[in-house]
Amino acid sequence: MHRHLDAGERVVTAEPLHGGITADMRRLTVGTPHGDTRHLVLRTFLDVAQAEEWLNREAHALTLCAGSGVPAPELVAVDATAAHCEYPSLLMTHLTGRVVLDDAGIETRVPLLARQLVAIHALRPAERPRDYVTLTTADTVVVPEGADAAAWAEAIDMIRRPPPPYDGRVVHRDFQPGNVLFDVPPRITGVVDWAATSWGPADLDVAHCSTNLALLHGPEWGPRFAEAYEEAGGVLAEAPDERLYWQVRDGMACSEEVAVVSRPWREAGRTDLTTRVVEARLDAYVAALIGTRA
Repeated sequence: MHRHLDAGERVVTAEPLHGGITADMRRLTVGTPHGDTRHLVLRTFLDVAQAEEWLNREAHALTLCAGSGVPAPELVAVDATAAHCEYPSLLMTHLTGRVVLDDAGIETRVPLLARQLVAIHALRPAERPRDYVTLTTADTVVVPEGADAAAWAEAIDMIRRPPPPYDGRVVHRDFQPGNVLFDVPPRITGVVDWAATSWGPADLDVAHCSTNLALLHGPEWGPRFAEAYEEAGGVLAEAPDERLYWQVRDGMACSEEVAVVSRPWREAGRTDLTTRVVEARLDAYVAALIGTRA
């Protein structure tokens, strides 16, 4: 890593960054020969089978974002096969701002999130990233205890069907409040965690952020984000049933990860979001989605 620093620079401290699920994140304070400091972020995958693929995808995405106006970190170096590092790693610039998960101010942040996602979907790569994948199947869905059985049965049946046709574009694949940095007054200063960047439908990203907002702030915020995305100029599937397919699919995917997803939220201060509370919100959100078909 030191060979990617400027002459005379050295790493002074390495501070763990919290909130990640799959990677070890550290903020490096780099001292300059003139007595100043600057910050970099080191992203390291420990014993992750897909590390090489994920890091290469992130490096490609950061390169794509450079100069686009999308506030992503700048790529400094990547060692996806651990040829020079102990583990597969990526070094990037540090962005200002912080993750904001509080309920207060959500009505102001949602339009900002929507506009930012529209800008990401406007990226036009010279080389397309790999097509999106979805690992959730009708057989892997985890129905919460006490859930609306009829609604979940209908939702599960929905994802047995093949996905609807779509116009492809760059999708972040994990665009949600935990991966967006804000400054005060409310403005977005960064979008992070590009390891899952793919080629797929805009609806996929919108559905994912909608689900996260519904779990963080209440089921009504899912549909409100989709509305804000369109108000910002984003284009979703024309047919309501096609939009619903992606929304339901993301809700079903989240059902498998409620405990994993909610843990970083509690660590960030949202101690009210116990696994049971998040499960109840997911159930209410899925029931509301299915209710729109009536």
